[in-house]
Amino acid sequence: GLRVDQFSFQYQDGLATTYNPLSQESIIASPKFNLLYNYNREVQFYFKYGKGFHSNDSRTVLLQNTKRNIPAAYGSDLGLIWKARKNLFINMALWQLNLEQEFVYVGDAGIVEPSGETTRMGIDMSIRYQPKPWLYLSADANYAHARALNTDEGENFIPLAPNFTAQASAQFIHPSGWFGGLRARHIADRAATEDRSLIAEGYTVVDGNLGFSYKKMEYGIRVKNVLNTAWNETQFATTSRLQNEAEPTEEIHFTPGTPFALNAFISFRF
Repeated sequence: GLRVDQFSFQYQDGLATTYNPLSQESIIASPKFNLLYNYNREVQFYFKYGKGFHSNDSRTVLLQNTKRNIPAAYGSDLGLIWKARKNLFINMALWQLNLEQEFVYVGDAGIVEPSGETTRMGIDMSIRYQPKPWLYLSADANYAHARALNTDEGENFIPLAPNFTAQASAQFIHPSGWFGGLRARHIADRAATEDRSLIAEGYTVVDGNLGFSYKKMEYGIRVKNVLNTAWNETQFATTSRLQNEAEPTEEIHFTPGTPFALNAFISFRF
C-alpha cells in the first residue's frame, strides 16, 4: 500500500506586536507492507513494515525552521495471533520504531523542540479471556527500550518515554442485570531527562464500577482510584526558582493524579 499526506502549516503568534503569519507546505509518501500467514485456523503469523511521519506541533516546523518539517517514522512488527481456545485470545509482537526527529516537550516554553534521531524497540503481549458468557478478563503488557541516536551513552535517554506499561481488567455483564468491573493500569518509573538525573515516578491505579440494569434504566456507582493511590499524572522536568531561592533548580513539575472519587449515576437508554 501507499499513503500520501500533504500538510499546510500556518501559524501566527498572538502575542507578537506585529502581524507576521508563517506558513509552509510539505508532502510525504509512506509505503506500507503487510504479510500474513495462517499456520492453521488457530494461529496466524504476521510481519508489517511501513513508513509514517511524526509531526505534532506546527510551531516546531515554522519557528525553528527545521529541515525535516515532517520527520519520517519507520516501523516494523513481527508477531503472532493465537486463538488457543474458543474463549481465549493471545497476541504477541516484537516491534521497532525509528524516528528521523524526536520532538520533546519543553515545559517553560509550552512547546516541543526537535532533539535528533531516536530508536525504540520492544515487545507487546495481550490476552483476552471469556471464562463465562458474562465474564470478560483482559491483560496487556508492553516493554520498550527507547534511546536517542548519535548521542553519548548515559546521555541518550528520551525524556518521559515509557519503558514498561501494563493493564488488567475484569468485567461482567450478568443476565440478572448486574454489571461492573475493576481495571488496573500501571506505568513504571521513567527518565525525565536525557541523563536520567531526574525520574518521573511510576504508579498503579485501580478504577471500578458496579451497577444494575432494569429495562431501559441503569443505576450504579463509579469509583476512581479505588486504593486512593498518591500518583502524578502529567510530569516533566523544568527549571524553576522560588522567591527565597538564590539559584534556579531543575526539578520535576507535575499535575497530581485524581484521588479516590465516588460517583453515582442514573441513566436512561432510548
